[in-house]
Amino acid sequence: MVIDLLCADHIGTGAPRPQGRRATFSVVSKSFSLQPNISLAAALKSAPLDALENRILISHALQLTRIQLITQSERLINAGQAAQLSALFNRRLQGEPIAYIVGEREFFGLALHVTPDVLIPRPDTELLVELALARLPLNARAIDLGTGSGAIAVAIAHSRPDVSMFALDVSDAALQVAARNAQRHGAAVQLLRSDWYQALNADAQHVHGYDVIVSNPPYIVAGDTHLSQGDLRFEPVGALTDHADGLSALRQIVSGADQYLKNHGWLLMEHGYDQAAAVRALLTAQGFTQVQSWQDLAGIERVSGAQLPTR
Repeated sequence: MVIDLLCADHIGTGAPRPQGRRATFSVVSKSFSLQPNISLAAALKSAPLDALENRILISHALQLTRIQLITQSERLINAGQAAQLSALFNRRLQGEPIAYIVGEREFFGLALHVTPDVLIPRPDTELLVELALARLPLNARAIDLGTGSGAIAVAIAHSRPDVSMFALDVSDAALQVAARNAQRHGAAVQLLRSDWYQALNADAQHVHGYDVIVSNPPYIVAGDTHLSQGDLRFEPVGALTDHADGLSALRQIVSGADQYLKNHGWLLMEHGYDQAAAVRALLTAQGFTQVQSWQDLAGIERVSGAQLPTR
């Protein structure tokens, strides 16, 4: 019911930040209590968040569409509904992301299930999907490393049903979320539990078998103060930081890609706002060609990638 409200407008993740995963939200210590037996219009007016977030939470709790919020404006909120809404508002006032509260986030035009086991998909990451789609030949094979909610893999498979899409993650809980999203959208995604490439090593079908490898790995530097601020406090830390210099996962992905990419295959990776030059250097050192970076809508170099030459 909330997907018509919960669009890719950074609700619950704050405005786009240079690092790409930073968010701020002013935590309110005082709790809020919605009075029962008031109209829906009055509830929307008295609710403590901004107008859009108020509508999202009320729509979610009462299972109403955006249009129904208007057409049923005189509907009364009973005591049970008031208590439920108060609980939701207070969760948000304490900083919990909207996406976790409603269990849903829009990405690449698809409503995706999200839980605290996975990173909330960001609009910036849609660039990675667009770049991959532009480089996938007919009947291609692709891998999404560290799939999380499955957002990237599901978006690619949904857009291109001819692609054989594999999605890997070390977290069983994340794979369950990804499986639910793939099933929800009829996307043919093969899910594997794997620490980066590890699950592929023993299977000959994967060696030099992929046209594109994509990944949005952990890239926030250990100790970054933003990890303890805003929405990031609620997201899985292992999906945010590599607990090192922010480049360790990217190094692993770059160094292992040659074994699994076809000749002229592409490796595409999201990274932090100040990491593009370092990632390009990793790709160049590994022998890739056409090494380059692409800017997101904020003009920040958000994705870097390159093509594997003929062996």
